[in-house]
Amino acid sequence: MALAPTPLSLAGLRVLDLSRVLAGPWCTQLLGDLGADVVKVERPGSGDDTRGWGPPFLHDRHGAESSESAYFLGANRNKRSIAIDLAHPDGQALVRALVLQADVLVENYKVGDMARYGLDFVTLHALNPQLVYCSITGYGQTGPYRERAGYDYAVQGLGGLMSLTGERDDLPGGGPQKVGVAVADLFTGLYASVGILAALRHRDVEGFRRGEGQHIDMALLDTQVAMLANLGANYLVSGQVPGRAGNAHQNIVPYQVFEVADGHLILAIGNDAQFARFCEVAERPELAADPRFATNADRVRHRAALVPVLAALMRQRGRDDWLAALEAAKLPCGPINALDQVFADPQVLARGMVEPVDHPLTDTLRLVASPLKLSATPAQTRRPPPLLDQHGDDVLVDWLGWDAAAIAAARERGALGPPRP
Repeated sequence: MALAPTPLSLAGLRVLDLSRVLAGPWCTQLLGDLGADVVKVERPGSGDDTRGWGPPFLHDRHGAESSESAYFLGANRNKRSIAIDLAHPDGQALVRALVLQADVLVENYKVGDMARYGLDFVTLHALNPQLVYCSITGYGQTGPYRERAGYDYAVQGLGGLMSLTGERDDLPGGGPQKVGVAVADLFTGLYASVGILAALRHRDVEGFRRGEGQHIDMALLDTQVAMLANLGANYLVSGQVPGRAGNAHQNIVPYQVFEVADGHLILAIGNDAQFARFCEVAERPELAADPRFATNADRVRHRAALVPVLAALMRQRGRDDWLAALEAAKLPCGPINALDQVFADPQVLARGMVEPVDHPLTDTLRLVASPLKLSATPAQTRRPPPLLDQHGDDVLVDWLGWDAAAIAAARERGALGPPRP
């Protein structure tokens, strides 16, 4: 994969990534996409937990299944991997040496673990006052739950998302559901990246490396509560606990999935003018004039009367017929695609959201690309997701200036895990 000549927003930024699984790696992958030199510190022998989270696993050039899981590949591009034993005193000393060269450190260990290794914020801030140190945990550094292990699934439940997701209990398939991807992890990673960039701006406002870094305390639960968005606001304003609405919207009608003659589609009417146009397309203009349905507030209040009428109308025509008519009238609508359809969609392909990536084991790896479209400093995939400890020696040379003898001595002492055969 040739390096593109275009500039990168975060070129020159060094990120020490002590995180694993998803929230932290998602954050550091984003920083890497924007040009940061991200060094991923992994456990010797096994590495990031997600390396084993499969199948599916990547197949090499000979068709054999490798140990590189699709899960790991999806969250770790644009990083270099070094294996360091954090439980070994020499491994801890090595991390502290790397910290002296770092701008950012990201970790997602349980509260207190980093202090036991001598790698907590207070200790490392004393060594490198410019360091921006981001901790990602399930519940944060304070509060009664701070020592609990944090998992996306549990946080989706505790943070209210599952109470809002799924069909009503009185309908077939009713009951709480988790979202299909780990949204608490992913959003926490995104919020963490924003926090890191804000802390860097604060540090550098008077000039590069003249200010001080700070500690960023990110919690999955905090992020999940923030993500309740309009439904959280609905409750705080009204005192009424919202329930599950399946594929319908709590505050807009009609804004849901409808069954059609040959499948399903999404109809997302966002205002009264759109509703009037929809009624024309559906050949029921009198519905828009009905005082029960004239405004969105009226439609929400009379949802039980309106939706069955619309459901009967929608079943009279096929999906493609409806989509063509609705799109011609500039009405928000869409199909419900499976992933094979998503990654073959002409718009997805035109936007470059699927990209081939050269990998040490195969020439046919495709990954989802960054969605960031910056005109002057576009996100780039410069490195494939690394093999475990693929860049260990290179990192020690680049960041610390070590020679082969120093690297061999560190391996002999066990700082980098068991000596290589």
